[in-house]
Amino acid sequence: MRCAAAVLLLMALLTACGGGSDSGNGGGTSPPPAAQRGDLIDKPPQKVASYSPAQLLTLLGGSDLGKTFLQLAYTPRCNVTVYHLTYDTIDPTGTLTPASGALMVPSGTDAACAGARPLVLYAHGTNTDRSFDIAQLDPSLNAEGVLLAAVFAAEGYIVIAPNYLGYDTSTLAYHPFLVASAESGDMTDALTAARSALPTADAPAATDDGKLFITGYSEGGYVAMATHAALEAAGAHVTAAAPMSGPYAPEAFGDAIFEGEVSDSAVPNLTLLIGAYQHVYGDLYGDPANAFAPPYVSATSLLPGSTSVADLTSQGKLPGALFDSTPPAPAYQPYTPATVPATLASVFAAGFGGDFLILNSYRGAYLADALKSPDGGFPAVTDGLPAAAPAQPLRVHLKANDLRSFVPAAPTLLCGGSSDPTVFFFNTQLMQHYWEGHPPATAPVVVDVDSAVTAGDPYATLKTGFGAAKALVALDGGDAAVLAAYHATLVPPFCLSAVKSFFDAH
Repeated sequence: MRCAAAVLLLMALLTACGGGSDSGNGGGTSPPPAAQRGDLIDKPPQKVASYSPAQLLTLLGGSDLGKTFLQLAYTPRCNVTVYHLTYDTIDPTGTLTPASGALMVPSGTDAACAGARPLVLYAHGTNTDRSFDIAQLDPSLNAEGVLLAAVFAAEGYIVIAPNYLGYDTSTLAYHPFLVASAESGDMTDALTAARSALPTADAPAATDDGKLFITGYSEGGYVAMATHAALEAAGAHVTAAAPMSGPYAPEAFGDAIFEGEVSDSAVPNLTLLIGAYQHVYGDLYGDPANAFAPPYVSATSLLPGSTSVADLTSQGKLPGALFDSTPPAPAYQPYTPATVPATLASVFAAGFGGDFLILNSYRGAYLADALKSPDGGFPAVTDGLPAAAPAQPLRVHLKANDLRSFVPAAPTLLCGGSSDPTVFFFNTQLMQHYWEGHPPATAPVVVDVDSAVTAGDPYATLKTGFGAAKALVALDGGDAAVLAAYHATLVPPFCLSAVKSFFDAH
């Protein structure tokens, strides 16, 4: 009996020490599971800062964007705690890679600031600063993040806002600009990671109520719609979505630019786009010298980077114009530059010069393909669809990333301004046109903040406010100042206000 007892005691001791397990790693504990996309890297996320309503108002007053927003009647209700969210996602090759963003959580005594709260998944606009981190609420460097915190988090929404691959702590050497699968995948993985981080220690009363809203501005408008499409295709529930001022129809937009309607910021945007598509698809050119003018063959390696576009231009590393003022062939003279609509003619003209980014040979090949296989949305709206059979590689990939095949199941609002010189409003109109022929279950709402007020217009106050804000800018600098402020400063506050009201109603 004593022998049997001794054997039992020995077995108990071995089991307590782990000696009785066989895990394939020398008898120790099981290894941790392999990292998966959507996993948190920093557990819990690092707290960046907390802001009271008064502090948020001060931050808003530190930028032109915030000052425009403060022209609207606004009183924040909640404290906001901002976290730096780090998580695993995949790059366009399918390789696991780190990414980061912001998690903004409300708290406070107001009933809207605690308990089960809705989520807003937000996609930011184009940024060329490689170190950009939307969790750092500095109005001089990140006015968009400040506005996001004020409009949504300080009103009781939990906000998730990725920085995108290629920024902040991301190790990817480029940003997959307007690559729908990559950018929507990053957003989806940020959402998964953020949900696993809730509730947080500093705001334990704020929890996920199951509602998911998606929005974003400019590039982020495109990313928001691509994310909405990806989530619904995967069977996920989206409560409502509201993309703003996005290039949803990139093939039509690309055709407009190459056909002489050169948008404001076209040089950095095309540099990002061509660099991204060359990395992802590998066939835009065999040698960058086949696409870029000689001084700028390394342009795609500069963005995103640590030097501003203004400084790169002053240093002679980026040109001021996109195209040569001499057309590729006499037949293309009417496109060099375009002169209609007249309100944007000065913007188009600025895209041409003697110091330019894109070679005439590359532009000519694109134009030849666009004229042979035209987009159904530009220059004239026919069927409103991308070209049936584009052959020029850039056009092929623009079509592949075009969103004119998505029909949302969730209620959707689109917002923008019809005189936008940076992302032309016809992108919004082409989505509206597509949905008229392929009606969603709930009719989408389209808001042009720069349109005339009509009888019974639910957005009359916003449109009137936008007109007043535009007039105020014109007093200081005329039409040129309005165009310069239009996309980055004037439209976002009014569209965000429309989006907030739309989400509140759902």
